[in-house]
Amino acid sequence: MVDYNINMKNTIKRNLDEHKEVFGLLDNLEAQIVNVASLLIKALDNGNTIFWCGNGGSASDSQHLAGELIGRFKGDRKPLKSISLNSDSAVMTCIVNDYGYEYIFSRQIEALGSKGDVLIGISTSGQSENVNNALRIANENELHTVGLLGKEGGAALHVASHAIVVPSQSTARIQEMHITIGHILCELIEEGLGINS
Repeated sequence: MVDYNINMKNTIKRNLDEHKEVFGLLDNLEAQIVNVASLLIKALDNGNTIFWCGNGGSASDSQHLAGELIGRFKGDRKPLKSISLNSDSAVMTCIVNDYGYEYIFSRQIEALGSKGDVLIGISTSGQSENVNNALRIANENELHTVGLLGKEGGAALHVASHAIVVPSQSTARIQEMHITIGHILCELIEEGLGINS
């Protein structure tokens, strides 16, 4: 008879150990996080917009982090310009139906993005064609581009102007670190704009 209790405890311990190991690697990303935070603070201070995009769990992170800036993270302050390109189902399905899934974000950036805005593409592999297309279009339209990536960074590492790469092969661990990094960026933004209470 299988002892499910022992199996469950082993699975829990393994996941927590993996999380702690990858979490410990974030110290090595401090310089990249500071650089990206500085870019976002400057863009918002100049009245520009931060766009976010991703697929699957990264789509949820895109919406989550845009919400932290439009609503609030810690301080009670004015809303900050931030848009998740994953949020408008009518626009997304229109683009997918008429042009294809690979253009779901780039088409929106063409319509909404302006010089000096920032696009943050979230991808655990860096290989998402629709995210990478959006980063390319953003570069062409003089937006700043950031890849919040994992593994070795994938193709996005060579497209984004700035990158934060979580050095793990586990999608789950990368996603956990992405939301941690996203929350750190939100706090740094509020501090940098002098609106954190």
